[in-house]
This record gives sequence, C-alpha cells and structure tokens, in this order.
Amino acid sequence: MGESTTCCIAGSGPAGAVLGLLLARSGIDVIVLEKHGDFLRDFRGDTIHPSTREVIDELGLGPRFEELPQRKVERLNVVTDTGEIAFVDLGLLKSRHPYITFIPQWDFLTMVTEEAAKYPNFRLLMQAEAFDLVREQGRIAGVRYRDEKGEEHEIQAALTVVADGRNSTLPRAAGLVRHDYDAPMDVAWFRLDRVQGDRPDTFLRVGAGHLLVGINRMSYWQFGYLVPKGRFGEVREEGIEEFRRQVADLVPFLGDRLEELDFDAVSVLEVRVDRLRRWYRPGLLVIGDAAHAMSPVAGVGINLAVQDAVAAANRLAGPLRRGVVRTEDLAAVQRRRQPPTIAVQRFQIALQNAFIGPTLQGDRPSRPPRALELARRVRPLRRLMARLLGYGPLPEHVRIPAAPAAGSRE
Repeated sequence: MGESTTCCIAGSGPAGAVLGLLLARSGIDVIVLEKHGDFLRDFRGDTIHPSTREVIDELGLGPRFEELPQRKVERLNVVTDTGEIAFVDLGLLKSRHPYITFIPQWDFLTMVTEEAAKYPNFRLLMQAEAFDLVREQGRIAGVRYRDEKGEEHEIQAALTVVADGRNSTLPRAAGLVRHDYDAPMDVAWFRLDRVQGDRPDTFLRVGAGHLLVGINRMSYWQFGYLVPKGRFGEVREEGIEEFRRQVADLVPFLGDRLEELDFDAVSVLEVRVDRLRRWYRPGLLVIGDAAHAMSPVAGVGINLAVQDAVAAANRLAGPLRRGVVRTEDLAAVQRRRQPPTIAVQRFQIALQNAFIGPTLQGDRPSRPPRALELARRVRPLRRLMARLLGYGPLPEHVRIPAAPAAGSRE
C-alpha cells in the first residue's frame, strides 16, 4: 500500500535538499527520495558562491557551515604562457562573504538534511530511486520508486518536485521537452597530492590547444583537463604517458607526482547545456539540473539549483499549507527562475564558443579573452564581473519564516 505526503521531492542534491528543509521548517509535510545510499560522490559541484552563502545565513546555518572543512577563495587566476591575470576578484564585493567557498558537496548536503531531520514533518528516504510518476485525473499525483531491494512503492503527493539531476528520466515521463545546446568540450577530472611549495591558488591554465583548471583542495589538487567534445577516447588511445606529458607542460610544478596519474583515476564529465521549455505540469515542478543542465564554466550550477529551491519555497509554501497548488503557482516559479537561467547559459555558451572551443582546436593564441584583459584595467568592470559571478542575475532570499509550531526530534 502506498503512502501520502504534501510534497514529494525526487532527488536530494542541492536543489532537493534545500527545498526539503525550507518546506519542513515552514510546517509542510515533505518526503525526499535519494537513489544513493549516501552523498559520497566525487567531482560534484561544490563551489558555494556568496548568493548561496547568504541563504545559509538566512537559514541560521552559518555557524555550522563555518565548522565544515572548506577553502575560501577571493581571486580566480588565469595563467598563460606569458603571465597571469585575475579572472575575477570577489574581494571587490561589498558583501559579508566576498569569496567562493570550496566545500565537499557531501558535507553541504549532510548539513542541510540533518537540519531538516530536526522537523518531524520531514523524511529522507535513501536508496529510493524514483522511476515513474503517478497520474490521476489529468495531473501528476506522486511518484513511484524502488527501494534498495528493488521493491516498488508509491507515494501520493499534492505536489511532486523533480530535482534528481541532469540525467533524470521523470521530465520526459511527464512529456516535458528539453532543448539542447552544443558544448565544445568535456572535462576529465583527476586528483594529485599537494606538497609544500605548490602555488596556493585556484587557477585556469591556458596553453596552445589546451585548458586545465586547478582547484586547491588544501591536501590535494583537483584538476579538470578540458578535451574537445567526445574525444577523450582519443586521449586514452594516445596513452597515459602522453597525457602525463601534456599535463606536465601546463603545470610543471607537479614534477614526478604525475607518475601517480592513471586513467583509472580519471572521471570524465560529459558537458551539457540544456533546459526544459516548460518546467511544470499540473501537480509537478522540475528544478535544478533536472530543469537546466549547466556547463561547469564558473561553477554556478549548485548555486542556481539552490536559488531555484528558495524561489520555489517562497512561492509554494503558502499554497501547500492551504492544500491547493495551482498550475499558475508552478508557472510563476518558472517565470521567475527561467530568465536568470537563460542569462547564465548564454554567458556560458558565448564563452565556450568564443574562447574554449577555439582554444581547444588550436585556433586561438594561448591567452585569455580580451574581456578579461579589459577588466584588469577598468575597475568598475572588474566589480561588475565579481557581482555577476558571486550573485548571478537574480539572487534569491528566504522569505518564509519557520513555522512557530514546528517541532523538533531533539
């Protein structure tokens, strides 16, 4: 026999976890389904920008967040064969948090879901994979999921929210159409140890025909080696020695540590940029990567997902308390969040087409875009770039208070 709730959220990534917490603290019954048994997955989006950091403060989680292992970065540098410049300087922001925080996504999700679990009206079901939607009288009325034993269950809900990532099958099951945009690259992620004497920052290395991102994780480096779309198989065929040589040419200070690098330790992200034309059906809303897959350019994906969750909670908490969520309420969430999504994706696509693609094809000198060189000389433009990266086109703020009657399991 199935069960029921007011809101069922498929996926406990940044969008689903934050929405679950916001609704639970507002007194709404919510069940979140997560297909994995834990949050421990490597090379996931973990750049917390000032916009998300302020949401964390608004939820009262600032002190706990500061206790988590993290690295705060004000400047992101572009390193070329002839020198380097700051890609962006968040220290120019007039903000409580003028930096990007690099933090493991699993620590962030654990913090959010543990806070949500304090509310008796919140449930998180792990190893529960949503695979289909419940339909009733022309509307979506819940989800079907499989547990860790493969047994099937049904949850009926006044509202179903799909937030289970870019590979979600549920939007297609609802008949929602996705528009795909070309991306010229994929990213090969790998780790190497950090040692004393390494440079301290996070940087983008630009070489003739090559791009590599280096992220300082304190005890190790996380590198993202960009390759032309669909051609990492060719890199493998050239052999690990050639791959090591290419990385060594870009980052000479790695020295003999590259002997540790093996293809078995490389995780390839297939870069996609897409979005749903419509994010909703009666009884159903799609947010986060499930609604709009973002390029890893500028690391904004997790932050847009959190902004989606905040906007959805702000708009839908009242209707959910009343037990009636109109399709117009769901459309209003898309109307608010689609314009900033489009703006960010257009920026990513423009940068990919004007800089990343030509650089990887060897059609451009090994130097950053002219806009970055101009920004170095024009301080107001540098401040604008910092603002856009840190907050995006439309930052959201928590508008719904915690319900006075919300209880606690503690």
